[in-house]
Amino acid sequence: MIPSATEIVELLGLQIVGRSHECDYPSYVKSLPICTEPKFDPEGTSIEIHERVSKILMAALSVYRVKLDVLETLKPTHILTQAQCEVCAVSLGDVETAVAQLTGSAPKVISLQPNLLADVWDDIARVAAVLEVPAESALESLQLRVVACREKALMATKKPTVACIEWIEPLMAAGNWVPELVALAGGENLFGVVGEHSPWLKAEALFAADPEIIIFMPCGFDIERTRSEALAQVKSSEWQVLQAVQNKKVFVVDGNQYFNRPGPRLVDSLEILAEIFHPDLFSANYAGFGWQSLID
Repeated sequence: MIPSATEIVELLGLQIVGRSHECDYPSYVKSLPICTEPKFDPEGTSIEIHERVSKILMAALSVYRVKLDVLETLKPTHILTQAQCEVCAVSLGDVETAVAQLTGSAPKVISLQPNLLADVWDDIARVAAVLEVPAESALESLQLRVVACREKALMATKKPTVACIEWIEPLMAAGNWVPELVALAGGENLFGVVGEHSPWLKAEALFAADPEIIIFMPCGFDIERTRSEALAQVKSSEWQVLQAVQNKKVFVVDGNQYFNRPGPRLVDSLEILAEIFHPDLFSANYAGFGWQSLID
């Protein structure tokens, strides 16, 4: 019911029979039946989407719906969902309500609620335990990559100050695991607290902090969609005073594929940050598709 869960199941080598409307990796899952849908139009600018979602939440309604008829047909033994953010994906409550109405099966619901990198490791181990498959090798491989990236980043002579932007209008800084990734990659995170939900960010606070690097990673946006909206933002006269803009240290990343998904590819997200922060230490393996410079 959420892309990160799909990627965890794939990592563990298990059979996936259905997916959320947002699950798209690995590519073969796009051919699977879709079990959820949004109650709003997901197209448009960040402010338009914010206003649509806010109206739904103000009416005390769920942002997404579960396709009960699809679940009836699929008869899954297990359903993976999340209780981390009701704006990001179908909520645990929505899934439990749907499961209670099923007549042909009684799937077990596994709910994920990661706030830190360690929580992601725990989720992978818990899913593996419930589904009775090994996870040790996969976890060790991911964790070794984290250690290797952290140790190389420690060789840097300087930690750049960084602002990670999770939503463009209104401005929101990235929280949860992103500040942790910034620190591991050898940066100094200016906004957002490790393990806490992403906070709204006043433009005045951004200008006062004057970060050396700004990274746009809006939730659910691919790199081209992010580029289009972020470029309009930084071209405004008030943003021109920022040293990151003047020094062409503003970047866009594929938040939808990497940073917004608390699954195995958070390790890729860490490596992307390291490439941006310390190009003298890290090869640009993700350049182009994982991250791009916003200002030529």
